[in-house]
Amino acid sequence: MSRPLMRQVTAVAAVAGCAASGATAWVARADDVNFAPPCPAEKLAMSADPAEAAAGHRGVTLTFTLIADADACTLTGYPQVHTGAGGPLVQAEPTLRGYMGGLPAGTETPPAVTLMPSQQARAVVEGMATDGTGKPCPTYTELLVAPPNSTTTVTLPVSIEACQLQVHPVSETAAGTGRLPSR
Repeated sequence: MSRPLMRQVTAVAAVAGCAASGATAWVARADDVNFAPPCPAEKLAMSADPAEAAAGHRGVTLTFTLIADADACTLTGYPQVHTGAGGPLVQAEPTLRGYMGGLPAGTETPPAVTLMPSQQARAVVEGMATDGTGKPCPTYTELLVAPPNSTTTVTLPVSIEACQLQVHPVSETAAGTGRLPSR
């Protein structure tokens, strides 16, 4: 029997032995990111960029990126967002989708986004520039943001006029583009 074939037979015998004994054998490739743990806040860099205003709506795109030398990890759900300087404290309401962003129609569960050096995650924060009577809303100059499933906040400089805010779930973007990756 040749040497490579001997190794294959040994591997098959080892797996067969597990099956015969009732034990479960799990094998994951080293590059399989489906097993990435949740992202700890200290492994993330966060930024905020203005989104284009539309029909009285104002928005900010939050971007989550791994810091240098961080291992792949997963973000799922909604960032926590509160207003900072510029007006009264407002907490963003988690909302699946809105006028300026969020999940596609028909998608009811926030995705798990695996961050790697080549992947980022984004979440859109949006609000109306006027209140229900047409009066202008305050202009906030910062947002306090915690990544999903974290209480560690970072103050991000922004400019957004809003009386109330919505935040949409994190979704995948191609690194450096702010756009959804092509599939």
